[in-house]
Amino acid sequence: MHSPLKISIIGAGFGALSSVRELRQRDTQAEITLIAPRAELHYLPGIIWIPSGLRSREQLVVPLGNFFTRMKVRHIAAEVTSLRDGGRVVNTTAGDVLNDALVIASGGRFIKKLPGIEHAITPCEGITAAENIRDRLKGLQGGIIAVGFAGNPDEPSAVRGGPMFEFLFGIDEQLRREGRRARFDLVFFNPSKEPGSRLGPKAVQRLLEEMSRRNIRTHLGHKLVRFEADRVVTEGGTFPADLILFMPGMTGNSWFDQTDLSRSPGGLLEADAQCRVQGPAHVSQVYVVGDSGSFPGPDWMPKQAHMADLQAAAAAENLLAELHGQTPNATFKVELICIIDAIDHGTLVWRTLQHNLILPSSRVFHWIKRWFESAYLRKYR
Repeated sequence: MHSPLKISIIGAGFGALSSVRELRQRDTQAEITLIAPRAELHYLPGIIWIPSGLRSREQLVVPLGNFFTRMKVRHIAAEVTSLRDGGRVVNTTAGDVLNDALVIASGGRFIKKLPGIEHAITPCEGITAAENIRDRLKGLQGGIIAVGFAGNPDEPSAVRGGPMFEFLFGIDEQLRREGRRARFDLVFFNPSKEPGSRLGPKAVQRLLEEMSRRNIRTHLGHKLVRFEADRVVTEGGTFPADLILFMPGMTGNSWFDQTDLSRSPGGLLEADAQCRVQGPAHVSQVYVVGDSGSFPGPDWMPKQAHMADLQAAAAAENLLAELHGQTPNATFKVELICIIDAIDHGTLVWRTLQHNLILPSSRVFHWIKRWFESAYLRKYR
């Protein structure tokens, strides 16, 4: 009689939890151990609604105890520090964890090298950042709000710009609802002349037209130099700002440096089309899902929950195939799908290798986004 397979998963975000579901669906007996500091899912797509009061912390933090019990998952509350023996041992702050196979889904890390970045709020750092935006907006009687993002110059896909458009349009809509919009200037800034190009050419045009319609100024095509407490400094000029929201590019987790796994130019884990992490010959049965990985494919491949879900399905199938002595050959679909929301209406963007579609702003898409949130979180409550 064979002993159950021991599978470790690092992380508690979308990629990690999708990996749990996909693995359990395919193997009811495997011993799954998930390593993450807390047994909680923070539903970060919903933080765009925190400044307006449409969502609160309590609505976006999902305790995972019940989910882990249903899925027969052992949770180890710890942080990962390194790997040993080609991935068979995960070193953590709570001791070593042994496995037959490993899925790394620990997310990305924002590059905070820009001088003065402490003067900006990075929204996707989490719920606390969104609450900070909410409180700062309440305290402002007027002024200039600057919203922008940048990428990782060595990793075109390691950028998360979509939420920044949502914060931008959401804040504009919120201020209009509150009757305060006339007292504020909104400025969108980006080093590229075509921000959001990964959404597709039509989407860029539509986004810039929407900014113009909402009387949002733009400062585009100039490399960022630094932030100061009251201004944004670029190579193409300086402009004042009373509140700066900025999303830097992403790179890999710092603990990756303590492993011999192969890294992409941008610092992510280099993966093949089957989600296997590349590395020296002794590295085996190590897979990566979501923001931690650099995958083959188009440079517009998104860093979003939907993509992590697709990668998790492929990784689970391949991991189990490999453990059973079979050739892993499952690949994942490359698909960008998002609704750029503005509190009460949204614009749908869809992109695949064959198609690129953008549908006009509609209240229907806002409610679809809210329905999706509810349906998605029901799996974990």
